[in-house]
Amino acid sequence: MISETGEQLGIMSSEDALRVAEERDMDLVLISPQAKPPVCRIMDYGKFRFEQTKKEKEARKNQHTIEVKEIRMSPGIGDNDFNTKLKNGQKFLMDGNRLKVTVRFRGREMAHTNIGEQLLRSFAEQCGEIATMDKNPKLEGRNMSIFLSPKAPDKQANKK
Repeated sequence: MISETGEQLGIMSSEDALRVAEERDMDLVLISPQAKPPVCRIMDYGKFRFEQTKKEKEARKNQHTIEVKEIRMSPGIGDNDFNTKLKNGQKFLMDGNRLKVTVRFRGREMAHTNIGEQLLRSFAEQCGEIATMDKNPKLEGRNMSIFLSPKAPDKQANKK
């Protein structure tokens, strides 16, 4: 049996252990039931549970979920529009999210998929300092897309 301060109180019967815990206005918690003899600890179980949930909340708060953001363009996009989309894409990557860049082809644009591929490659090239291209441009139906993943933060810090 272990006391609330962490000192060992020795081996005793469960009735004696319960009595000692009740005298101290604490709970008797079974820590290791498989051990010979089983190990018990005197503690305030309500306070223990509260601290555990507090630690779990803190751990969840520090986690960052990676989302996949998408940017859509058409093959006839203008330079300024392209630069705006590029800036947004770089911001998404800096936040640690993956990025899917898609070029949509409509009507006769399907005959010129090479324009869309050049557009995607130049987008990936201009994001080269902060991202890596996961897959080469791939045509799926009327859409051609690439995936960009952010580089590790320590590599980005060394480049600046």
